[in-house]
Amino acid sequence: MRLIVRTDGAARGNPGPASLGAVLIDASTPGARRPDAVPVASISEYLGVQTNNVAEYTAVLRALALAEELGTLELEMLLDSKLIVEQLHGRWRVKDAKLIPLHAEAKARLARFTQWSAAHVPRAQNKQADALCNEAIDRAQAGGARVVVVRPK
Repeated sequence: MRLIVRTDGAARGNPGPASLGAVLIDASTPGARRPDAVPVASISEYLGVQTNNVAEYTAVLRALALAEELGTLELEMLLDSKLIVEQLHGRWRVKDAKLIPLHAEAKARLARFTQWSAAHVPRAQNKQADALCNEAIDRAQAGGARVVVVRPK
């Protein structure tokens, strides 16, 4: 299976209450690259107090772990974090000490796939993952589950 992965990380304040959202879409379905494509799996997770960039990286890590769990060999990541896209491709250095281990883990996970790509997309094209971030913070602050993962049936 080939997946299209869209992730987002959010922090209300920086640092502040943080969360992640991810949608995984079957790339073989018609319209899979559309921002409103129906996902086969999703993640909405509250992270506690973190920075936005830590939340963004954690979103990528959770999505990669789920993609691997689903048996995916190839994936295309469409991310609204230019920082992560550029760092994963090695075009920008990772300077923030908090991001160095997250970047290393992302690179190690990506090496397990036969093919991967990461491209920057405008925030407006990432509304599903963004909505999952907001749901996670709101849900956790209301006393609900910190993590909601939807897997294929």
